[in-house]
Amino acid sequence: MGKLDGKVAFITGAARGQGRSHAIRLAQEGADIIAIDLCKQVDSVGYPLATESDLTDTVKQVEALDRRIIATQADVRDTAALKKAVDDGVAELGRLDIVLANAGIASFAPIEDLTDEMWDDMLDINLTGVFKTVRAAVPHIKAGERGGAIVLTSSTAGIKGLGNLAHYVAAKHGVVGLVKTLANELAPFNIRVNSVHPTSVDTDMIHNAQTYNTFLPDNPNPTREEAGEAFKTLNALPIDWVDALDISNAIAFLVSDDARYITGVQLPVDAGSVIK
Repeated sequence: MGKLDGKVAFITGAARGQGRSHAIRLAQEGADIIAIDLCKQVDSVGYPLATESDLTDTVKQVEALDRRIIATQADVRDTAALKKAVDDGVAELGRLDIVLANAGIASFAPIEDLTDEMWDDMLDINLTGVFKTVRAAVPHIKAGERGGAIVLTSSTAGIKGLGNLAHYVAAKHGVVGLVKTLANELAPFNIRVNSVHPTSVDTDMIHNAQTYNTFLPDNPNPTREEAGEAFKTLNALPIDWVDALDISNAIAFLVSDDARYITGVQLPVDAGSVIK
């Protein structure tokens, strides 16, 4: 028996990284999955984003757990595409109980070098996209009259400021405001809303030249090990980055009945980063 048997989860940014990890972890607990990902490049992002092939791999890994998954290419900035993905998924799987607004991008620049495009893409995807995801999903959770759980992916940057990331920090702080408001607004329907706040996670968002060079500007071609030493300085515990599974485990707890009275909280999974 899994803790999420019979439930359905809607996950954005599910093609790889944390989103794929969340889909697999919730499927292990018995949930069926509605998954979306952009599967296209965003021009202001300096590393390769997920592809259609990545989303296909997520489908295969969830199906290998004998769970159902409906996967669609969709952009969290596109209200109509989000609504169609959720509506079609619920029509096929019969219900909706869980929402994980995970999709996000990263880019880096000091404030004077942040372009309008970088700012707009960041806020549109990492904040407005989160709002649009929840807005598309909530009517289905309410319709089930069984309550539900929503987890929004923020960051340690949603708790403290980080250099060269003004647009990212602004978006992730905005996610916290959404959590606090939605937790109150949806509580009468027994829908819980929380956020997770990861430190650096061992995914493609971290392991790319753009991110490495931001942390090691004097080393044009740092190794993974050299980058790891730089990332250790962010955390209180002596580690470079956490695993995607660490975030997935926290989310699996938050959306389960083990956390049935937890709502409106900001849960760091951060190796002590926010206290350092």
